[in-house]
Amino acid sequence: MNAEIIAVGTELLLGDILNTNARFLSRELSGLGIDVYYQEVVGDNPDRLKSVIHTAIRRSDIVVLSGGLGPTDDDLTKETVADYFNLPLYFDEQVMAEMTEYLRGRHIVPSNKKQAYIPEGAKIIHNNYGTAPGIIIEQDEKIVIMLPGPPRELEPLFSEQVKPYLDAKSDYIMKSKVLRIFGLGESSAAEKVRDLMESANPTLAPYAKDSEVILRITAKANTDARADKLIDEMYKKVNDRIGEYIYGFDDDEMKAVLCRLLTEKGKTIAAAESCTAGLFSAMIADNPGASAVLNEGIVTYSNEAKEKYLGVLHETLEKYGAVSEQTAREMAEGIKKAAKSDIGVGITGIAGPDGGTPEKPVGLVYVGIAYDGGCEVLKLNLIGTRQKVRYAAVLNAMNAVRKILLNNA
Repeated sequence: MNAEIIAVGTELLLGDILNTNARFLSRELSGLGIDVYYQEVVGDNPDRLKSVIHTAIRRSDIVVLSGGLGPTDDDLTKETVADYFNLPLYFDEQVMAEMTEYLRGRHIVPSNKKQAYIPEGAKIIHNNYGTAPGIIIEQDEKIVIMLPGPPRELEPLFSEQVKPYLDAKSDYIMKSKVLRIFGLGESSAAEKVRDLMESANPTLAPYAKDSEVILRITAKANTDARADKLIDEMYKKVNDRIGEYIYGFDDDEMKAVLCRLLTEKGKTIAAAESCTAGLFSAMIADNPGASAVLNEGIVTYSNEAKEKYLGVLHETLEKYGAVSEQTAREMAEGIKKAAKSDIGVGITGIAGPDGGTPEKPVGLVYVGIAYDGGCEVLKLNLIGTRQKVRYAAVLNAMNAVRKILLNNA
C-alpha cells in the first residue's frame, strides 16, 4: 500500500506553525511497510481542499489528513471529505458524551456540537486527549484517515488506534537504522558507499544535518527478524568502509554520546571557552547525569581572563595571539589543573563575522584537549555564520574528546 499525507491549516502555509505531524506520520507509516509518496499542505478553503483530496485519492491507497476537525467555521476537513464521498453526517451521542466528560463541566457552546457530527458508516477514533474525534472512512478500496491537528492529540491517537488498524492491513514492515557520521562530508560519505546505495532492499540514503551526515538503512520484509538481518548485513558493509566516522545510531546526538562515554569510563571533564562562550559546557549539561562528569565550565573571552583563571602565559598571548595552537593548549591544560578533572578542553577562535585577518581568517578555531596521556590540539577552518562556526567548533571538540576516550581506555 502507499499513502499520502495532507496537512490542513492556513497557519501552516503562513509558517506560523511548524508541520511536525508530517514527519511523525511519515516515520510511522514507513514502519508499517506503507510507502509515503506525497505530502501536501492546504489552507482552510473547501474548494482547494476538495481538489487536493480528489488528487490524493486517485493516486494513493491511504490518505491521512491532519487538522481541520475543530469547532470553528474554518474547520472543514470532515465536512469536505463527507461531501466528496456523498456521505451524510449524523449526530453521535457517544462522541458528545465523551466531549462533555473531557471538558469536565465547562460551558459547551453550540460550535462544540459540530465536532460530534460523524460521516455515516465511518469508524470513529475516540479521543481521550481532546474534543475532536478522529475518523476513518473506507470506500472503493481507499482509506481516508482524519486526525486532529495538535500533535499532543494526533500522535497518541495514531499510535494507540490507527497503527493497529493499519498494521492488520499490511503484509510487510519497514525498519530503519540511522548511522550518525561526523568528520566526513555528505559527498565524501556517499562516494565511499556509492555502490551500496544502488541496493533496492535494503536501501541506503545519505542526508546532511547540522555539521554532520546521516546514513539511513531501510529494509522491507515480512518479519522483524528478516528486516533486522537485512539491516545488519548492510551495516557491516558500511562499517567496514567508514566505521571510524560513525559515532552513534538513530536518535543519538554527539553531546549525549560523549556524556554517556564519560560516564562509562568514569571520567570527568572541564572546559575553558572563548569564541564558543560556554556552548560546550551547556551542551554537556543538556544531558541527564551531566553532574557526574562535568566539573567546571568557564568563559575566558579576554586575554586577561585567560591569564587570570587558566594560567595562560602572557608571553604566549603576546607572541602567538589568543587564537593559536599554543594558547589552546595552555587553556586546556589550565582548566584541567584548576578543575582537577580528567580531561580539560580549551576552545579559542574567530567566529566572525568580523575580526579575521589573512593570517587568521574568520572560522579559524583551535581546540586543545588535555588528558592524563598528554595534550592534543585540533586546528579547524570552519565556514558559515557566527552561530554555525560556534556550533561546529563544539561538535568537533566533542568528537575529538570521544575519540581520545575510545583510544585511551
